Amino acid sequence: MTGSAALSVIFAGPHVSVQDSGRPGLMRFGVPQSGPMDRIAFAASNIALGNPPDAPAIEVSLGGLKLQCLSGEIGFAVAGGGFRIDHAGRQRGSWTMATLRAGEVLVIRPGQWGSWCYLALAGDLLTRSWLGSHATHALSGFGGGRLQAGQILNIGEARVTAEGDVPCPVFARPPRCVHVTLGPQDRFFSAGALETFLSTSWRMTEAWDRMGVRLSGPPITPSAALDMPSEPITRGAVQVAGDGVPTVLLADHQTTGGYPKIATVLDCDLDAFVQLRPNDIVKFQCVAPEQAILRARAAAARAARYRQGIERRVVAAMQGEMLSP
Repeated sequence: MTGSAALSVIFAGPHVSVQDSGRPGLMRFGVPQSGPMDRIAFAASNIALGNPPDAPAIEVSLGGLKLQCLSGEIGFAVAGGGFRIDHAGRQRGSWTMATLRAGEVLVIRPGQWGSWCYLALAGDLLTRSWLGSHATHALSGFGGGRLQAGQILNIGEARVTAEGDVPCPVFARPPRCVHVTLGPQDRFFSAGALETFLSTSWRMTEAWDRMGVRLSGPPITPSAALDMPSEPITRGAVQVAGDGVPTVLLADHQTTGGYPKIATVLDCDLDAFVQLRPNDIVKFQCVAPEQAILRARAAAARAARYRQGIERRVVAAMQGEMLSP
């Protein structure tokens, strides 16, 4: 049985926004793809509810979120970092699913690990779209938008779900080492700078958002004049400005740029990388392009098996409901 539900936003921290899988294919027009910071956790939260994996959901930052159900009842799932959940006075961890009913309050706040989690709702989250996507571009606010206190979220085709857990895979945890390929502008850096980049234990700084994160460590100043023409930029690029500070570019990265990129984080490592917190330490391990391809294929197969496992649980739960008296 389906109906409708309405949720009131009591509090939303910075960077809490509506996201879907983003708007690929538009970078040539100057439009970033956006979408979730942790794509695996985002998809898991939706799949656990029987939603399409790219359905709009709420991305929650370390600032946290507090909602109250005004009317109806709605199943929800939370996946991502190890956040703390307070649902109708009951404490639980993230990677969980339950039903929020009229009058109940749901609070999501940071826990022991992770920087982002996802609140998926069993229904149609009715939000704005832009260029065919509900994903929020942080700088412009286009898309579903950032959540603000006093805002009402309406959900159509709302469904009730049973309580349970969402499997948390080992690879969801923040890593201490991520893999990179050098370049595309590693020629702008001396051999000593490349060695420093790969041997340093870098500290995540507070200077980060959905566009990227600056790292703290020794300067790796480019050895050539910064006169390269602007060129397309990819998610995971490690860009170094004239001050020698590396920045890892993330979901809302600019579409073009003229600073040299010393390396690129493998895309299959980025979902775990974004779960690192300010002051966490990370190192970079260089792999050859051939190794990067093998790692990417293995990670894609691993993610597919993980999603299929969640889907089988959903099907089994639905069959159990149909068989119950």
